[in-house]
Amino acid sequence: MIARGKIARSPEAELVARYQKRITWPFRLTELPESGGRLPDPLTPCRQILLDERGEDLASEDFAALLRRWRDDGVRETRFLIGAADGHGDAARAEADLLLAFGRATWPHLLARAMLLEQLFRATAIIAGHPYHRAG
Repeated sequence: MIARGKIARSPEAELVARYQKRITWPFRLTELPESGGRLPDPLTPCRQILLDERGEDLASEDFAALLRRWRDDGVRETRFLIGAADGHGDAARAEADLLLAFGRATWPHLLARAMLLEQLFRATAIIAGHPYHRAG
């Protein structure tokens, strides 16, 4: 996860840490300044998912299926980018493999981190057949 802004000490940071500990797949959080700063170079060929209010609203099962498919196709790194208050520019959106939204509402970027981590944990649970996700 690459996110603009510092989360510091906050209830959101505690929630992020809680889900980060639960994820069994390799995970790294990189924080960049609100503006400027350079994205770190990928370690391997990767996919990029931008959290964007205009993106696709995927069900948890569909999100897990996408990550499973990419993993099974040999993708070793998926980057999730969370922008600052103004979101992402047109060039970044055009280069992304997926624009992902958490519904039609606009969410604070600190809360979006926690929501993304919960969905990543849920996706890994779905893929592993763990009972955490109880779809109806």
